[in-house]
Amino acid sequence: MTFNDNNRPIYLQIADKICDDIMLGTLREEQRIPSVRDYAAMMEVSINTAMRSISYLETSGILQNRRGIGFFVASGAEETIKKMRRETFLKEECEYFFRKLMTMGFTPLQLRAMYTQYLTDNSK
Repeated sequence: MTFNDNNRPIYLQIADKICDDIMLGTLREEQRIPSVRDYAAMMEVSINTAMRSISYLETSGILQNRRGIGFFVASGAEETIKKMRRETFLKEECEYFFRKLMTMGFTPLQLRAMYTQYLTDNSK
């Protein structure tokens, strides 16, 4: 895996990839995921880094450990991921986005018009 975000720890980038796989349906709720060792090999990282990703997702309620069997996608994982990503977006990305809009002089009406046009252009 190529890690693109130098400001974000690798274990979180791996966790994002697993979440993307869940959201895209590659991994389904209640499905067993590859072992930590397999993830480490696939991502070309140490087992400790892979385990840190899995532990983070387990703590977040996205994965669950079934003792002696392995890790599985938790029931309700998709909704949990959506909620986490919305919160992160609002806390981190919106602040930057709104500050940029303000410094460029966009009004709320202009932003609404641009967003409406974006939705129209990308609805299909």
